[in-house]
Amino acid sequence: MEDKLILALCLSALFVVVLSKLVSSAVKPRLNLPPGPWTLPLIGSLHHLAMTKSPQTHRSLRALSEKHGPIMQLWMGEVPAVVVSSPAVAEEVLKNQDLRFADRHLTATTEEIFFGGRDVIFGPYGERWRHLRKICMQELLTAARVRSFRGVREGEVARLVRELAASAAGAGAVGAAAGVNLNERISKLANDIVMVSSVGGRCSHRDEFLEALEVAKKQITWLSVADLFPSSKLARMVAVAPRKGLASRKRMELVIRRIIQERKDQLMDDSAAGAGEAAAGKDCFLDVLLRLQKEGGTPVPVTDEIIVDMISGASETSPTVLIWTLAELMRNPRIMAKAQAEVRQAVAGKTTITEDDIVGLSYLKMVIKETLRLHPPAPLLNPRKCRETSQVMGYDIPKGTSVFVNMWAICRDSRYWEDPEEYKPERFENNSVDYKGNNFEFLPFGSGRRICPGINLGVANLELPLASLLYHFDWKLPNGMAPKDLDMHETSGMVAAKLITLNICPITHIAPSSA
Repeated sequence: MEDKLILALCLSALFVVVLSKLVSSAVKPRLNLPPGPWTLPLIGSLHHLAMTKSPQTHRSLRALSEKHGPIMQLWMGEVPAVVVSSPAVAEEVLKNQDLRFADRHLTATTEEIFFGGRDVIFGPYGERWRHLRKICMQELLTAARVRSFRGVREGEVARLVRELAASAAGAGAVGAAAGVNLNERISKLANDIVMVSSVGGRCSHRDEFLEALEVAKKQITWLSVADLFPSSKLARMVAVAPRKGLASRKRMELVIRRIIQERKDQLMDDSAAGAGEAAAGKDCFLDVLLRLQKEGGTPVPVTDEIIVDMISGASETSPTVLIWTLAELMRNPRIMAKAQAEVRQAVAGKTTITEDDIVGLSYLKMVIKETLRLHPPAPLLNPRKCRETSQVMGYDIPKGTSVFVNMWAICRDSRYWEDPEEYKPERFENNSVDYKGNNFEFLPFGSGRRICPGINLGVANLELPLASLLYHFDWKLPNGMAPKDLDMHETSGMVAAKLITLNICPITHIAPSSA
């Protein structure tokens, strides 16, 4: 009798649970989610990424989108995600419903690296973020401010040209055959430009900061176990990337504090001596931030976050795009010759190029656009996060869903680009398509409220170095390599850099000035 009573109670309890589930599902409207691949418990859709056999996430996602459509639902572990792979859907998310998707997808790793989401890149949408963005747009990255650093860019580029000319003159048979490591030279150039622009000079702690920044960038991946299972304390405990990211951030903060103090001391010394600000450091980013803080123009201290954003963004994007551009020109000798002819005709007779010399170089600008199309530095735009349940193209997007726009896939889609896999700068001739965020088939810098605030600075850091390298040098591949044999594979991660170092041989065509 007792056993029957227990069984009856258990069955009754089970009935109540099942009934409550049925009632709940009947009351709660069923969401019409975007299509997507089938999922497994715990890991969600991760096995589909592994099955595509591509180490690059953007390539794997394109393969899946070709099966499931331009708006696709995935589960990355326990994280709901939507992948966008068409201009129409991108416009809906980034323009028509920009405010609904104005938050950032902040992972455990990016949270540790970028000051808990207190910066401009990964900060959540809100009053603080709007304030930081305003500082960037109205104080730091105005067209006038970017122009004010032209002397820095011209000086650093001239230094690189002299170094390459010396290498070309001094290279023996072995050196000429091996070529010059342009990754190393161009990364150093970009870092020097951004350091002088940001903190007023080549600070003594530059290498220490850049080393910490490099370690941090390697940890930024949304496939860390802690990023895939954010509710799991165990995942957070065993994950390596967040711990390394936090250690790198602490190193960067320590260096920044030293840099700030050095700059304050220098400004005080200059003021006491009546010398004013040093010409090279006048109105650098750090000076502007210190002035705003002194005047009470900022409600919260923002120096660390903004300086890290400035240095990390500018020191990564420009060299990545410049290396890809030179690699594509080496693979396409006709385009290389055409670009060189334009520069050399415009600047004929000069031993040093200035930014005034390159204003009218239309083909050079087309070359840069084509590189940004074929090799967008961020193949997946920094992910947005849905702030409230929304509808996109008839599908429901629940609050908290992360949205990834696969710009790499859109820029290589034959529905929007003729011969999309071919490097053809001429496609932009007599074409109004640009990278300012209004052409949704071409968004290398994003769009809407979250568009990259440093577009003008990034492009300025590209045009002068490229024009100078094309003007002063002819270039050859090492060891008799044919153009078609140049390896063009990219790295995996948030930034798609060229996987194999670009080693090519400079042959001085027009010697630079000695100073």
